[in-house]
Amino acid sequence: MRQPVVTRRATLAGALLAAPALAQGSFPAHPIRLLIPWPPGASADVFLRTIAEQAGKRLGQQVVPENRPGANASLAAVAMKDAKPDGYTIGQSHTGVFRAALSSERPTYNPLTDFTYIIQLSGSAHGIVVRADSPWQTLQQLFADARANPGKLTYGTFGPASVQNMVMVDIQQRQGIEMTHVPYRGGGELYTGLLSRQIDVVADASGWAQLVQDGQFRLLAVWSSERMPRFPDAPTLQQAGIDLVVNSPYGLAGPRGMDPAIVGKLHDAMKEALFDPATREVMARFNMPLLYLNTADYDAASRRQHDIERENLRRLGMLPG
Repeated sequence: MRQPVVTRRATLAGALLAAPALAQGSFPAHPIRLLIPWPPGASADVFLRTIAEQAGKRLGQQVVPENRPGANASLAAVAMKDAKPDGYTIGQSHTGVFRAALSSERPTYNPLTDFTYIIQLSGSAHGIVVRADSPWQTLQQLFADARANPGKLTYGTFGPASVQNMVMVDIQQRQGIEMTHVPYRGGGELYTGLLSRQIDVVADASGWAQLVQDGQFRLLAVWSSERMPRFPDAPTLQQAGIDLVVNSPYGLAGPRGMDPAIVGKLHDAMKEALFDPATREVMARFNMPLLYLNTADYDAASRRQHDIERENLRRLGMLPG
């Protein structure tokens, strides 16, 4: 029986077709970096480290957290943009990624074109806290004092373009009050600043939860649409007379141009990690909402979030030009 003739061209074509499949099948072949734009100890840091641990079990390789705080939490985004799109460098994408680019005269990345959006996970449960021995029992009392003493009271956040400061600026404009902003580099410094009386107020995600639970801080209001089950006595901003709801959705992204098969593998592992009991325990501890979106929906939501952040910056007079 005559055997078919296999040409060199046919052999090369077959090899080229097989190569991507082999590469996808072997992913990941070594540990994956997960860039975290916050200092160690922040609530999002604890959450993402748990996601990394649980996802690593599903992927068969370590997902190694790497803290890259700074520049309004956008340094991690710059590092992610410059990485190879091979799936071995991913990072948290959050609303500050959009604000940092939009508020810069010369942005170092474009959130719409420089990233591959993989999965939306959760959001931050924010609130306003004061020391437990402070004179303010309610948000209204704090604002009344600020109104009577313009600029005297101080509040801390992670920086001028942070969602915490953006919301505080918005609240001040709505209330006709003036408070002095003091930026900090991370949650540990921020809470130490409040405990040591360097500042009067902290606006932050729920890294303060245990300090409230331990009786060192008093929670005056939360920014979610409903009261937190763990702190049922703290009203929402809406219940306190301020028509605002803030949940700051975030997820994971990588450099642009990632292979869809690798994106799919990362998405599936991260989704399983999100619903793992260990992750859900951390979310309950920090009152984090479940805001899961798949890859396509997260990409679309990120583009909508970009427009929302642009409008917020424009309204607050923080948009260049």
